[in-house]
Order: sequence, then C-alpha cells, then structure tokens
Amino acid sequence: MARKYSRAAGKKVERAMHERKAGTLKSGSSGKTVRSRKQAIAIGLSEARREGKKVPPKRSGGSSRKSTSSRSASGRKTTRRSTGRSSK
Repeated sequence: MARKYSRAAGKKVERAMHERKAGTLKSGSSGKTVRSRKQAIAIGLSEARREGKKVPPKRSGGSSRKSTSSRSASGRKTTRRSTGRSSK
C-alpha cells in the first residue's frame, strides 16, 4: 500500500512539533503562540502542501463541532406542543 504522506511532509510536521514544544511556533495570521498539538500538525502539513510534497488535500467542512441550534440546554430536541385547544 502506498504511503499517505511523504517522508518530507513528516519532517515538516516533526519540525513544527519541536517548535511548539520550544514555544516558538506561531500561527499565521494572528502571530499567537501555538499550544495545540493538532494545530502544530496542521501547520506542518500546510507547509508541506505549499512546497508540493505528497500530502492528501485539506479536509473541508469547517469545525468538527455539530450545530446545537435545534437542541435545548438539556440536550433534547425541542418540539412544540399543542395546548389542547382547537382553533375552530
């Protein structure tokens, strides 16, 4: 079976992880220090993609959290109940 990521991409991720542990890895737009392991991996893979290394395309779909707009605070789905009165 073929490798999913190239060795060069792995080196980029490894470098990003070392920088994160040292506290020198910064995020792109805001320049804040990266503390998340997942974010460090994403930065390494992004740099590898930019250089044309073998990396699968970026996942689409935004955040992994599901929308909670249709659920109430207790976690149940909210439904409307009829008042029992007929509208005749």
